[in-house]
Amino acid sequence: MTAHTPVADFAASVEARPTVAGPALRRESVAVDVGGVMVGGGAPIVVQSMTNTDTADIEATVRQVAALARAGSEIVRITVDRPEAAAAVPVIRDRLARMGLPVPLVGDFHYVGHKLLADYPACAEALAKYRINPGNVGFREKRDRQFGAIVELAAKLDKAVRIGVNWGSLDQELLTLLMDENAASPTPLPAPAMLREAIVRSAILSAQRAEEIGLPASRIILSAKVSQVQELIAVYRELARRGPYALHLGLTEAGMGSKGIVASSAALGVLLQEGIGDTIRISLTPEPNGDRTLEVKVAQELLQTMGFRAFVPVVSACPGCGRTTSTVFQELAKEIEAHLTERMPVWRETYPGVETMKVAVMGCIVNGPGESKHADIGISLPGTGETPTAPVFIDGAKAATLRGPTIAAEFKAMVETYVERRFGAARPS
Repeated sequence: MTAHTPVADFAASVEARPTVAGPALRRESVAVDVGGVMVGGGAPIVVQSMTNTDTADIEATVRQVAALARAGSEIVRITVDRPEAAAAVPVIRDRLARMGLPVPLVGDFHYVGHKLLADYPACAEALAKYRINPGNVGFREKRDRQFGAIVELAAKLDKAVRIGVNWGSLDQELLTLLMDENAASPTPLPAPAMLREAIVRSAILSAQRAEEIGLPASRIILSAKVSQVQELIAVYRELARRGPYALHLGLTEAGMGSKGIVASSAALGVLLQEGIGDTIRISLTPEPNGDRTLEVKVAQELLQTMGFRAFVPVVSACPGCGRTTSTVFQELAKEIEAHLTERMPVWRETYPGVETMKVAVMGCIVNGPGESKHADIGISLPGTGETPTAPVFIDGAKAATLRGPTIAAEFKAMVETYVERRFGAARPS
């Protein structure tokens, strides 16, 4: 009999654990081409966002779509709610193309989408995807006809369709039917479970109906939006289990500020870790006149933090404590973050792979040198009462010691040199 040691037991337990979910272990889904951006089928998880401008206001909408696209939104959804908005869509698309921003546009349709698409064929052609909600595409005898009209046009024009179920506008006929069936059951389920079932079934039945009409699964994306974290996780787990369709993730009405960021990250983080999700949106309520692009940044940071994608170099910085009463390291961390953000548009074109770079800005000698060694390039600033020197580590080895009031400028110059040396070799010839 082989003797077991604590080390051997630990090694055996590690081997028995499931591998951490990553891109290679994502749920298999059908790939969907959305205006040249691949969603699902193993493609990188796509970041998207939505404008909050009046789409009929062409100037404002172009500005906001451009800002979202430049921030990294790979798909942008716009509201198409009336004739003036539908007429503006092709103009918006053309202006963005002339700006060098051919980001795929998604039309968000409710109630009258079938009519707007039919009456404004240029709008139907300009959009890369149509978003329809089976809960309000029509009611009673009109529902199937109006849903079918949008799907038929999408199939004809080879457009993608997102069937987006929202618990705030759920198909009441389906919900009532399921509730009645549940009430008659000898073992009825609780009401929240039936609500989740109605959401999932609405999405799946609508997708199956779209396929019957002639829209292939390779043109269908599903979403099921609720505003409670545990409910969202439960709904998407079941939705992923029941079909191969590509899935769009998002916590609807997530809220404002840190609450919205935390809630969205908690829900989407669990699902992404389980391999569920092909495209995401962080639905933040912006501050009055706030920056709409924050939702794009949060989505990117979530994917990068979890190791699914890389968008910008990561800056690690210590939180500070009683050893770091000086604000020097905080100011330097902020300055370095701003410098990386400013330089990324140029670096992205010139230095392939630079988005994977890791930078550390630490505040004292306790963890500073060690953390800096783990980064590609890092600096450990002196804490309270420490010798006013700042060692710089490059690729794990001490490279220099900086002193005096020019530390920030010197460290930024070293970052620039490092980027050129390491990533310049990958530059296309």
